[in-house]
Amino acid sequence: MTQLTTRKIFTAVGAIGLSLAAAACGSSSSTSASSTSTSAPAAQASAPAAQASAPAAAASSAAPSAAPAAMLKFDQTSLGSVLTNAQGLTVYWFAKDTATNSACSGACAAAWPPVIGIPQPASGFKLTGKLGEIKRADGSMQATYDGHPLYLFAGDSKPGQVNGNALDGFGALWYAIKIGASTTASTTGSGSSGSGGTSGSSGSGSSGGSGSSGGMSGSGGMSGSGSGSSGSGGSGGGW
Repeated sequence: MTQLTTRKIFTAVGAIGLSLAAAACGSSSSTSASSTSTSAPAAQASAPAAQASAPAAAASSAAPSAAPAAMLKFDQTSLGSVLTNAQGLTVYWFAKDTATNSACSGACAAAWPPVIGIPQPASGFKLTGKLGEIKRADGSMQATYDGHPLYLFAGDSKPGQVNGNALDGFGALWYAIKIGASTTASTTGSGSSGSGGTSGSSGSGSSGGSGSSGGMSGSGGMSGSGSGSSGSGGSGGGW
């Protein structure tokens, strides 16, 4: 009888122990799951921040660097005062260009290197022309002066040379930029002295004139103008 009672006590104790062990395991699993569940949102929250910083870094690396300055001045040459770069090499414009577009690239740009950069007067120089720039096909900025994209010439090797002036190449003419002169390809000339004959022939001429009784005396002289035959206002033959 005593042995049977003892067995029942041990059995009950064992059952209680098993229940406690199971409860402990369940609590541990719940704690672990709770920990895992708590860490997951934190990881997800940090992901957008990393994604947000990625475009900023990409934008920073893609940002173009500022265009360099293109220093310009002028110097005396056989053509007079012409626009030059900072090293004194003559600067040219191309008659085929427009104010917003360069028609010179490839082999042309090798012979006539574009002046790249934002134009500025060199220290101690004042430029009266309008400075500007255009964007070339390769994305670089080319300096302009009075609406003309600017170039150097591969045939000039030192200051004062104007070997590229009035050259016809790559479909049009090239000109040095003269300071204080119009940057146009054509010029308008003045005619010669008037026409007319000697001995009082009708019309204006280089040797007509009015005189009294002909001869040397009178007004007008050699370069005057006169009309009529044998002078006007008198008799006799004029000069």
